[in-house]
Amino acid sequence: MALRLLSREKVPEAASGLNASHSVQEVAMPSSLLWAVDVHGGVHSLSTAGQYWELCKDGRLQFKRLAAVKQCCWGIACDHQIYVYVHSNEVPIRYQEETYENQRWNPVDGFSDRLLPSDRWQWSNVAGLIHQPLDEFKLVSQHWQWESDWYVDENIGGEPTEKGGWTYALDFPATYTKDKRWNSCVRRRRWIRYRRYKSRDMWAKIPSLESGQLPDPFNDIAVGGWEITDEPLGHLSVWAVTVQGKVFYRENVNDHNPEGSSWTEIQTPGEVVQITCGPSDLLCAVLWEGQLMVREGVNRENPKGNSWKIVEPPNSENGLVQASVGINVLWAITRDRRVWFRRGVCSENPVGTGWICMNIEMVMVDVGLNDQVWGIGYEDRNIYFRHGVTPTEYSGKAWKVIVVSREHDRASRTGSATSLASAGCFFGDEVRLPSQTSICSEVDFSSEMDKLAKKTESVLETIGESESCPQASGGGDVVSSRALEKKCADVETVFETIPLMEASSEKWMRSVPEPCVAQSQCLLDQGGLLRDGAELVIARSDSNTMTSDLAETSSVSSVGTYPFGIEEHYVSDERPLWAWLSGGGCDIEAHTQLNWFTAQSGQLFSLQSFSMPISCAQQTVWRKQIVHQLTERSKRELEDFKHYEQAVEQSVWIKKGAMQWWRDGKPHKWIDVRVALEQFTGNDGKRDGIFFIYYTFNDEKKYLHVFSNEVTILVPIANETKHSFAIYTPERTKQRCPIRLATTTEQEMYDWLAVLSLACCDSRELHGPPSNQALWSVTCKGDIFVNEPTPNLEAAQHPTPSDQLYWRQIGGHLRLVECNSQGIVWGIGYDHTAWAYTGGYGGGFFQGLASSTDNIYTQSDVTCVYIYENQRWNPVTGYSSRGLPTDRYMWSNASGLQECTKAHTKPPSQWTWVSDWYIDFNAPGGTDREGWQYAADFPASYHGYKTIKDFVRRRRWARKCKIVTTGPWFEVAPIALRDISLIPCVSQKADDASALWAISNKGDVLCRQGVTKQNALGVSWLHIGTDQPFVSISIGGYYQVWAIARDGAAFYRGSVSPQNSTGDCWYHIPPPPKQKLIQVSVGQTSVYTVDENGKLPRSVCEHFVI
Repeated sequence: MALRLLSREKVPEAASGLNASHSVQEVAMPSSLLWAVDVHGGVHSLSTAGQYWELCKDGRLQFKRLAAVKQCCWGIACDHQIYVYVHSNEVPIRYQEETYENQRWNPVDGFSDRLLPSDRWQWSNVAGLIHQPLDEFKLVSQHWQWESDWYVDENIGGEPTEKGGWTYALDFPATYTKDKRWNSCVRRRRWIRYRRYKSRDMWAKIPSLESGQLPDPFNDIAVGGWEITDEPLGHLSVWAVTVQGKVFYRENVNDHNPEGSSWTEIQTPGEVVQITCGPSDLLCAVLWEGQLMVREGVNRENPKGNSWKIVEPPNSENGLVQASVGINVLWAITRDRRVWFRRGVCSENPVGTGWICMNIEMVMVDVGLNDQVWGIGYEDRNIYFRHGVTPTEYSGKAWKVIVVSREHDRASRTGSATSLASAGCFFGDEVRLPSQTSICSEVDFSSEMDKLAKKTESVLETIGESESCPQASGGGDVVSSRALEKKCADVETVFETIPLMEASSEKWMRSVPEPCVAQSQCLLDQGGLLRDGAELVIARSDSNTMTSDLAETSSVSSVGTYPFGIEEHYVSDERPLWAWLSGGGCDIEAHTQLNWFTAQSGQLFSLQSFSMPISCAQQTVWRKQIVHQLTERSKRELEDFKHYEQAVEQSVWIKKGAMQWWRDGKPHKWIDVRVALEQFTGNDGKRDGIFFIYYTFNDEKKYLHVFSNEVTILVPIANETKHSFAIYTPERTKQRCPIRLATTTEQEMYDWLAVLSLACCDSRELHGPPSNQALWSVTCKGDIFVNEPTPNLEAAQHPTPSDQLYWRQIGGHLRLVECNSQGIVWGIGYDHTAWAYTGGYGGGFFQGLASSTDNIYTQSDVTCVYIYENQRWNPVTGYSSRGLPTDRYMWSNASGLQECTKAHTKPPSQWTWVSDWYIDFNAPGGTDREGWQYAADFPASYHGYKTIKDFVRRRRWARKCKIVTTGPWFEVAPIALRDISLIPCVSQKADDASALWAISNKGDVLCRQGVTKQNALGVSWLHIGTDQPFVSISIGGYYQVWAIARDGAAFYRGSVSPQNSTGDCWYHIPPPPKQKLIQVSVGQTSVYTVDENGKLPRSVCEHFVI
């Protein structure tokens, strides 16, 4: 088999310094950021998982305005110049520069650079119209660096070319092939060079030196438009306003070019003072006169729009000064600082219908992701969050003030707390003084702890004997309550001995002066709602009140206390005053838990007392002694009851209900039935169960029954009219006729699924989390199932049939899942989010004993529902919705057999809509500029261009929906993944690393470092250099790594081993002839692939056997 080695010098590798530079820890909870600017120009960010404002790492500049999205933040500094802050992660930002070298054959020199006058340039672009010699390629700005030198691409259409990378054709332009023929008169080859964006996690100045006159100093900026188009990937619409009221648009801003290329001026009917841009096609600007301009004609083909439409302010006397738009909302502020909400705003009607006053004064408002709203108060300069914003109530319900402090404020408080703790343990207004004994010797304290622990054990055992044996062995008298009280008093004496040992001497007490009592501000009703028009109530709490509260809540202790004045720098009256904010990158939803609205323990003292040992070593010794003594006591008590017989030898548990059953035989219909689940426990302690279905047919009572140990899987069925589920057994699986049952409500269906699943697990003695050898799978709906393999699964003589495997459900929702023999499991959702298994079980609709109490987290997933708009051509009207009587529905599903309209299509069960219907331009086969696909008739093969033989057409409409569930999964952020692969068999040691490779959503190859059984999330990603985007990857036995590129080419990664986890280079493997591969899977001795038609021919398997 021919192999083509891609040399190390030509393809940048992860082992080189550039590609291996990122290894950031990623074990924290995934989060997004809210950005803000204080009145001094400092830029701060607040994480949705954090509790403090963090100062921007690159704090050398002062800013006036910010406009943030998830991947970056744009801002205008005090020098009126625009800067961009791009977040750093393990995947580098790379841009591919390419040029083509063209040659023509002549009888004298053969192929040479002597071209005809009518030919293209010797060095040109792919079309041959632009002259592009190698030495004219320059870095676009100082924020880029070359990643490698120029090299030849030796690949064409997924197949390797001859050495040198030349492709041949009859003339320019024509279809090029890798084979040289007798009539090949011209040839060309592609040269590639990558440049890398290096200015990440810092403010990078946008270059303004361009052809023509420099724009004026900038005064406002807005970023959005990422939902307008996905070509190029990560497209952003960046708009800016100058001090003279001119509007500019930044061209070519995307993931591969975060700073864009140039500024284009957009004509406006007046001077603009502020501009705002939403995620999709909403764009508004505020004029100097106070009017609002709405941009029309913004779409996929023209993201800049084509015209403006004026919207009058709510009050002619007080015009608008600031506005902010989202997907379906528009908020604004007038000159009198009133906040206004615009009704009826959407993509179809960007102008809206009317204004609603919110009756609160603010400096500015900002609309972020999911149409969530933030604002800055006019009088207090606090940041407010609009509570209750949902897809059904865009205006929200009330304002909540964000009360978190800044990072450097926390640092000063931490320093004060440390100084106080070094003198003792502080709680409230009192400081407990450390004993001289504890200071002198930790060893003496440990010995004292041993004595006290033994005394405690003796007292506790006496009390336990008294409670367990109420009749005295001698006289038979009941132990008096007075005796028990005495024992309890002894226990109290033991525990009071600890603080007594820590009492300080009078001499040390007299040496400490009595400080004064300071007052501090306390925010009442922390985390409460600030209704529209209401005032934020702030009250002062003096230390006398706090001291009295302490006296009531503190436990009795002999330790001497004295009032301690709270230092000014610890609870400071100084708080940040905010000037601007941006929530365009802050992802908050209804289920998001935030810690922004309550004061943290670092801000206000805890009103508790503390009488445990002060030193950490003392506390550790004390806890260990108590736990050890209690454990020994429990063992002794259990030993005394081993000889007792089982209290209950056999028990029966029954659950009954009413359902509907889909009758297997004629007539096929839903009939009402009664069901009952009977579980019983045998003498051997094993549990089993029978599920009965009672029904009446032809006035005759009948029933069906299924043993719980015969059930192989329980699956919910996606049905818009019924809440139904199916029960499979080996026999019914062969017959393709499962038992289908439907309940009245969705909750009842999930209750029965949980009960039946628990009964099936009891009969098989399956409890707790899956084992390391478990088989994991996902259904086409995204449900997750596991199977515990038996020793006979792969037996040589009598292997277990696949239809007899029992699959139990695990909470969560995934598109694909990968596991290995170490018990490490990773999955990818439909929204390309990566998830790592936490070791729990249950979640979702499993509650109580069917689910673990820990390692269960909230999980969300987003997918699309598709419907098709169909049309037929006729000579009179052209393409229209008037079809033939034999045609499919004009609005249908993909098959055309079911009618699906926008108004009547509902999301799947447990899913909710998160977007409106939009045209999908990524339909398989391609589309034209309006999203249409053409064919000769229904159904047929569709293509994205119109021919004379095409009489029908269709276009796909999509709408996003979201599910929020729970499961033993932890999100691995922030890189979106397309494919993952875990090495199947490794050492069984818990600390041994497992190889994990992945393909990002952009096609980058990644290798996860530090993945072990103890740390399934791993540590960081390493980027592996490639010439083109990849779509599939697999790692098999002996660290064999194979991958499929976007053009269908197959690649093998050489020299991958435990010592060299990233390998050295890629080998290009020729694919089967005339087959474009899309997926690969590697075993120990074979490699299997799937082509674009979903086929796995025999020739493919034989071709890749190694």
